[in-house]
Amino acid sequence: MGGWGFFMMLIPLLLIGLIIYALYQLGSSKRSDEVSSKTPEDILAERFAKGEISEEEYNRMKATLKK
Repeated sequence: MGGWGFFMMLIPLLLIGLIIYALYQLGSSKRSDEVSSKTPEDILAERFAKGEISEEEYNRMKATLKK
């Protein structure tokens, strides 16, 4: 068969690579959905817990969100 044997070996490898890529894309889209499902209050509480904002800022922003 000459050089065709090499190309015939590549086809299964390309299919495996395509399956791995598709699974990776599915996994990454689920992670982005989790991030977008947070409420503004959740994000505010996380920022306060991380020390990004002070208690005064947290309380002011929390009151603003409740309006």
